[in-house]
This record gives sequence, structure tokens and C-alpha cells, in this order.
Amino acid sequence: MRPRIVAVLNQKGGVGKTTTSANLTHALARMGKKVIVIDLDPQCHLAVALGMVDSQQAGIDQVLFGHSTLAQQLLPVRENLHLVAAGPRLQEIEQLSKGASHRGDLLRKALKANDSDQDFIFIDCPPSSGILVANALLATDELLVPMTSDFLALQGLSHLMGTLKKFETALNKKYRLQLVMSRYNPARRLSRDVLDTIKKYFPGQILATPIRETAALAECPSFGKTIFEYRSGWRSAQDFEALAADFLAGRVM
Repeated sequence: MRPRIVAVLNQKGGVGKTTTSANLTHALARMGKKVIVIDLDPQCHLAVALGMVDSQQAGIDQVLFGHSTLAQQLLPVRENLHLVAAGPRLQEIEQLSKGASHRGDLLRKALKANDSDQDFIFIDCPPSSGILVANALLATDELLVPMTSDFLALQGLSHLMGTLKKFETALNKKYRLQLVMSRYNPARRLSRDVLDTIKKYFPGQILATPIRETAALAECPSFGKTIFEYRSGWRSAQDFEALAADFLAGRVM
């Protein structure tokens, strides 16, 4: 059985993509699921969040250049969880001289050739709309979009939906889209208003558990730990455990 491939995507920065990628994949791994998470962002923030501090660690860059297989770049970072680092040459993919269609299909081909026994492959995407994001969109049919509860995030979501429609038309497919409310503050009226607006336009597509904003979530990447290691039992850890269960069961608001 092929693994589910999920791109964690939002072209707006600061919405919690890497926080979601690190903690959700670890939550799933803690539940016994076998997970690969790919750092497709040249900034390498996901690798740092998971405790990998070597910025020269090869990874998905070597896979996309055809110098390595995905299996050769798997780094065991937690029980049941493997990381594929970004690699120091990942940014060069944007400058490849070959045709755009070829450059955009590199990740799909690499994942198709992967025969490792995994339940999920998550792709932590950069906050852009370049070739790397195109690679993620061609490689998957399933998107997980972290959203913050402010109106600028709503504008960013509108831009993302425009991009997705173009890809759906060009590829003749329909993405399975799910949203995650991250950095959510239930005490703020603005947070509740934005959530109500998103519910209106994306009914049945928002995972049931919002991730509440806490200082601990912002702090744990600097220690190379997930929330389960940094503040086990705190509400942020409880939120991500619940979110993982929502994701597996398809529970939505």
C-alpha cells in the first residue's frame, strides 16, 4: 500500500507550517504510524526544530538532483519518524536551466520510486510559489494548510486558492484540502471572527482541533524538541495529540 503524501502548504510566512509539520508528524509517530517528513524549505527550519543542526547535511537536494534516492537520505530522528533534510543545494533547484515542467516533476518521480514501508510522507513547503512548491503540488493530491486567525492570513489563503485552481486545471485533478487553525487564541474576538469566516467558505474542511497559541510552541524549536519533549502534558501537546487523531479520523469542525 502506498503511503499518503501530504504537503503542508501556505504561501504566507509565519502561519505555523513548520510547527505543524514537526509536531503533527511526531504525534502520528507516537501513535505508531511510520512517517517520513521532508524539509522542502531551503531555510532548513524543520530540521532545526527536530534537532538537526548541521546546515550542510545533504537531503532532498541530492534526491532532486538525481544523485541519491529518497531511502538513502532518511534520517531517523524519533521512533517511527524519519527526516529528509533540505540540504545546502536545495535553493539551486529554482535556478536549474532545464524546462519548468521537468524541474517541477522531480519530487513526484522521486516519491514514486520510493518503496519504503511508510504510512505517511509529509512535505514541509517553503512560503513561496516557486519551483519547489510546484514540485510539492505535482507530487501530492492532499494538502494541509495551516492558518492563523488574522485577516492578512485570509488574504493569503485567497491567493493560495487561486494558485491551486491553476494547478487543478492544468493537471486535471482535485486536491483534498484540509485546514489547521494554528496560533489560535479563543479569547480574542478577532480569532473567533476569522474562524467563523473560514468555516463559511471552507465547510467541512477545517480539522476539528485548533492549535492554541502558547509560548512553549514558540520556544521548543530552539531546543531541537517537539512539544511532546519540551512540555509533555501541556495544552499544546494535548492539542497536537487531538489534531493527529482528527487527521487520522477525518474529524472536522
